[in-house]
Amino acid sequence: MAGHALPSHGGIRVSFEFFPPKNAEMEASLWEAIERLAPLDPLFASVTYGAGGTTRERTHGTVARMVQETDIRPAAHLTCVGATREAIDEVIRGYAEAGVRHIVALRGDPPAGVGARYEPHPGGYASSADLVAGIKALGDFEVSVSAYPEKHPESPSLAFDIDILKAKVDAGATRAITQFFFDNEHYLRFVDRVREAGIDIPIVPGIVPVQNFNQVRNFAERCGTDVPQRLADRFEGLDNDVATRKLVAAAVAAEQVFDLVDRGVSDFHFYTMNKADLVYAICHLLGLRPKVEKAAA
Repeated sequence: MAGHALPSHGGIRVSFEFFPPKNAEMEASLWEAIERLAPLDPLFASVTYGAGGTTRERTHGTVARMVQETDIRPAAHLTCVGATREAIDEVIRGYAEAGVRHIVALRGDPPAGVGARYEPHPGGYASSADLVAGIKALGDFEVSVSAYPEKHPESPSLAFDIDILKAKVDAGATRAITQFFFDNEHYLRFVDRVREAGIDIPIVPGIVPVQNFNQVRNFAERCGTDVPQRLADRFEGLDNDVATRKLVAAAVAAEQVFDLVDRGVSDFHFYTMNKADLVYAICHLLGLRPKVEKAAA
């Protein structure tokens, strides 16, 4: 990666996203990934929350274990979907009792999934901005929110999205993490428009290393993320060649993040899919090294 200068103002900072495991095998895989990535000293690691709170207990269990067994600062996802304010406030208090001080506040997708229409719960938080305000009212939490460089699938315009982001910032959000994207120009134009709107919080790019191209392409189509033809070309013919696909995936993601580094970006949020190898390799290329524990005197 010669020719790419890493930032001198404090260097690269990374964060990771995991999802809560559904069974014992997935739990073992998750903690293997966490233990592999933890020594890279991430700013935080977030744990997702299923539509309608379907993973509520598993999310809580994962972040609580992070607090107890690692040095990682956990960030628990929380959504507005399918719950009253009282129920959501109970979850927030539960996070606080577990030692979690960072929440990723999201409107959330309806239980039917991406593409279904969102309907606020009659007794719940009506929007992500309302949820941010509710979290801040209950304690001194750091609150991150989402942002969509290519527009939320349900939004009428990017300007509308930016208005929603501003409402979330006005309610107390201090960081935005973007939906994943593959064309850096979308992200950079979005940041320019956000700054023009007077929003000055960090807009952290969400990066997804491509573990399975067809799977990622299908998900990208559902959430309105552009998949450039050049990306499809890179993975052509590799459906049954896992080893080569992993090498190409690492190269593609590294190319994307180094282009952003060259343009002044120093914070990155990686969607890990509960797998460590690709993310670890990219972080290594970015100059991150495991913390070395000092031996006792």
